[in-house]
Amino acid sequence: MGAPRIFGAPKPPRAVILILEPDTDPSSPEFGLLQALFNLPPGNWDAGERGLACLPGREDEFGKSIETATAYADVLRPLRVHCMAGLKAPDTDFRTHRETYVTNVRKAAKAFRELGIDVLIEPINPYDIPGYFLDDFGLALEILAEINRDSAANVRLQFDIYHCQRIHGDVTGWLERCKEYTAHLQIAGTPDRHEPDHGDLPLEEILEVAGALHPDLWIGCEYRPAGKTEDGLGWLNRWR
Repeated sequence: MGAPRIFGAPKPPRAVILILEPDTDPSSPEFGLLQALFNLPPGNWDAGERGLACLPGREDEFGKSIETATAYADVLRPLRVHCMAGLKAPDTDFRTHRETYVTNVRKAAKAFRELGIDVLIEPINPYDIPGYFLDDFGLALEILAEINRDSAANVRLQFDIYHCQRIHGDVTGWLERCKEYTAHLQIAGTPDRHEPDHGDLPLEEILEVAGALHPDLWIGCEYRPAGKTEDGLGWLNRWR
């Protein structure tokens, strides 16, 4: 079984995730890092927005976010980009949100396909981001199946074990269900999103399953350290 590639490991290959628009090139000789992925501009983050893709009436703004992200991607050459769904508008029904989301994700996928880059979608639990449109892994699979009926589609799943546990539980079962589309894995402990070996998730079992299903999968450490970052890295020794 191939060993999972965990960001922050002390030997090459190393990679980085950038959440918003980067202001430097991590692949430059100064850093020597692979750009694993970054997020498309999510709207007004400081005002509470968490993506634009599901929002009717914001299509032009979403299109501009694609232009911004492709300009960065043309330089940084990430493996993938993440398209955040956004928060449901109180005066808009689910069907309209879904149709808008699918249309916009397809638009993003077409733009990034020309650069050889995958577009990722990620279910996010309703406790951390209440009102987030894509709040269910089953819904994500339905949308992925619909979009990927086009044989040229390049839309994949960003599977965060923390969000999966908070939404559904049964993380290893959902890894199996999502194996056709999973292209990136993120890890954190539940329920506090601290180091991935803190809490109630069987990290070793999860990573063994993930490694068996996806030997070349990049794994991002998407957690908030309980204390100093360096003091919480003991869990990583198992995979060094």
